[in-house]
Amino acid sequence: MNNTIQLSPKDMINAYLLFFVVHSTQIGVGVHGFQRIVYQDAKHDAWISVLLAGLATHIVAFCMIKTLEVYGSNDLYGIQQDVYGKWIGNFLNSIYILYCFVAFFSVLRNYIEVIQAWIFPGISTWFLSITLLLIIIYAFTGGLRVMVGISFFSVILAIWVIPMLVFPLKFSTMDSLFPILEVNIISLLKGAHSMTFTIIGFEILNIIYPFIKDKKKTSKYTHLALLSTTFIYLSIMLVSIMYYTEGKLLKTVWATLTLFSFISFPFMERFEFVAVCFWMLIILPNLCLYLWAAYRGMIRLVKVSSTKFVWIFSTLAFFGTLMVQTRPQINTMNTYLGKAAFYIVFVYPVLLYLITMLKKKFTSQKEQNNEKI
Repeated sequence: MNNTIQLSPKDMINAYLLFFVVHSTQIGVGVHGFQRIVYQDAKHDAWISVLLAGLATHIVAFCMIKTLEVYGSNDLYGIQQDVYGKWIGNFLNSIYILYCFVAFFSVLRNYIEVIQAWIFPGISTWFLSITLLLIIIYAFTGGLRVMVGISFFSVILAIWVIPMLVFPLKFSTMDSLFPILEVNIISLLKGAHSMTFTIIGFEILNIIYPFIKDKKKTSKYTHLALLSTTFIYLSIMLVSIMYYTEGKLLKTVWATLTLFSFISFPFMERFEFVAVCFWMLIILPNLCLYLWAAYRGMIRLVKVSSTKFVWIFSTLAFFGTLMVQTRPQINTMNTYLGKAAFYIVFVYPVLLYLITMLKKKFTSQKEQNNEKI
């Protein structure tokens, strides 16, 4: 291919770091309150919907990796240009760049809302937006290796949060999980579909793949990351179902943070304050990598420096946070993003994999016929 990415060894990352990249991009603002949305569809079998969503990520990731392996050192943007041609490929690349921007903006706006709701009700949106964007810009200008390092520390330093789920278990009952499979398969699938907004992020694999040194280990570390993410979401969902009553869970917007609000120590009364503040470290990889993915696509379309791009991108995000203010507006944004992400992240990679395999087979047969001639 004439648009294959040429990289120097210093730009590459070790394959094992892909585990931290994929895992950190999946754990974001969605974990704060995904339980209520899934529970609306699947009731107390919502934990089964989480498992189905996790299984779907493995299937889609398999298709992504197989597609990327056909092209070797190329990303989704280059693959689309090759498969569909310049014009259609660039049009689809533009859609993917827009998706990265909307996903970035959604994570940013949701986290700002959590800070305002739980810690600083009177603080201005513009102040929080500028503060977070300056941190993101600083990380982005450090390059991919810096952003991967942030992903690494995001996962390592957040491990302590999971054992905190033991505290709500003291006030939980397993009877809330029974009877199992009381709802039909359609409700379970709807619940899994509702997990879309929460579990996306692993699609960064489509962009970061060319930067991996030992590509043969990509599948191993990707699936390990997806498995660990599924385990975390499953654990949170099980604890939530056992802790909350049905009516309470359906009315709790941030169920995970509310679980933390019951945790207290002699030296710390409001543990959820720590969790909300610490969550900035967890969402930072999401924001940085979505920004980076958008930039990788933009340089396929136009010549633009990284500095100029990041300031334009951040300015648009800043003004967007000023326009989207209310909880209904944020809910609407999350809903539409979830619907779009389902097709972009879960459906399209499978379709692209099938198209790529057909093209590969057709090209091989054509080359064999030419050799015979």
